[in-house]
Amino acid sequence: MHEDHDDLQPDDPLIPDDAQSIEDSPFNLLSRREFIAGTSAVGAGLLASQWFGPLDRAFAEDAGSAAGGAPTGAETVGLTLKINGKDQTLQVDPRTTLLDALRERLQLTGTKKGCDHGQCGSCTVLVNGRRVNSCLALALQHEGDEITTIEGLAQGEELHPVQAAFIKHDGFQCGYCTPGQICSAVACIQEGHATNDAEIREWMSGNLCRCGAYNGIVAAVREAAGQMKA
Repeated sequence: MHEDHDDLQPDDPLIPDDAQSIEDSPFNLLSRREFIAGTSAVGAGLLASQWFGPLDRAFAEDAGSAAGGAPTGAETVGLTLKINGKDQTLQVDPRTTLLDALRERLQLTGTKKGCDHGQCGSCTVLVNGRRVNSCLALALQHEGDEITTIEGLAQGEELHPVQAAFIKHDGFQCGYCTPGQICSAVACIQEGHATNDAEIREWMSGNLCRCGAYNGIVAAVREAAGQMKA
């Protein structure tokens, strides 16, 4: 049964003096839809804080590990790496990759982090003379190995033949992939896989160049191979 509010007078204590109807009452400021929307928003906020709070902490810990450091509460281990002919002693989280150890802990930033999934080759270094994607290798795996980065190829002011050939043949544009390309090319030549252009392209296919400087890269590897063989 509909209740008639016409009998409410302006001087009623529940209604302000300037209110002329029940719609003007301060108790009728929110509609039912607005009330439900407000309570739903509050509930969603509480749920999000319960669900995403632990995730945010986990992401923060992983970010610390990705930077070569140890997440909060994680144990570290001692490690000695032989890099470019010098022993380097570190305390690292066991999950630290060789790439992060080189870049973040030893400031050897010539080795680049590209895809971080072993697909582009930008992080290529030489381990005991063989090509390795350092983003996929744990630093602990290579204790005692001979590791060579782009910084260790030149002899003082004298460039490695592959470095000189890359400059001569414009084997780069932006240069981001170049350290990995050069390290890979050194190993490719040493492995005997640089006898012709088709073979060079095949055995260098793990190193991607987003600028498309492949013709210069192939020419550089071909020339360096001839010089190193001689």
